[in-house]
Amino acid sequence: MKLNLKKPIAFFDIEATGLNVSKDRIVEICVLRINTNETRETKTWLLNPDFPISPEASGIHGYTNEDLDDKPTFKQKAKEIATFFQGCDLGGYNSLKYDIPMLVEEFLRADVDFEIKNRKLIDVQNIFMKMEQRTLKAAYRFYLDKNLENAHSAEADTVATFEILEAQLDRYQNTEYTDREGTVSIPVENDMQKLHDFSMHNKNADLIGQVIYNKEGIETFNFGKYKGKTVQDTFKSDPGYYSWIMKADFPQYTKKLLTNIKLKMI
Repeated sequence: MKLNLKKPIAFFDIEATGLNVSKDRIVEICVLRINTNETRETKTWLLNPDFPISPEASGIHGYTNEDLDDKPTFKQKAKEIATFFQGCDLGGYNSLKYDIPMLVEEFLRADVDFEIKNRKLIDVQNIFMKMEQRTLKAAYRFYLDKNLENAHSAEADTVATFEILEAQLDRYQNTEYTDREGTVSIPVENDMQKLHDFSMHNKNADLIGQVIYNKEGIETFNFGKYKGKTVQDTFKSDPGYYSWIMKADFPQYTKKLLTNIKLKMI
């Protein structure tokens, strides 16, 4: 089915020096622009990150710093890239968690205004994960290769959940997992604390989860000595904490979010 577009949409993917949105840099970006008249335009930029490419990242995309020494930097190409994105909604795979935050950080470092507030953001991975539902019946069939009888009976569902966890422990024993920061671990172990930690998921207020929304929908710190305390309450009780964050190694987008919150308090 052809896309019903009211404005162009730009699908894009990036390769970078690593997975740290705050520190790492883009080495390659490809953008496929679909216009409202169904015409397509594709552009790819190879970029000198002027930053060390991690061995893990190089092993995935194949680029080394030596390969990119003669390429322009993102800052040198930022306006050209922004122009290609002009007027477009954005599409990608896992783009909300990685590609879009990384791209926004690069534009901020290059002093190019790249507003995402008025763009529609389409993450194909999220659609996939929501539509291919991870229901209890589906999980039971996947892990135990049999149908769940009496589904939605409290007893049947409870027993099935227990059996699924046992099957997960068997299936994922010694299986490595790499998180967004590139940390490799074996998280599915027969240890309740580790299973608890791996089960957690937050609603991010910034783009990498250092500021999250609490149950009341209020921006709350998710790190450091004020973890669990709202941003506004923290800035009221410790005004110097804002200055420390602005000088520390936090993503530009996180700093921008915190600055907007602080300005609203004036």
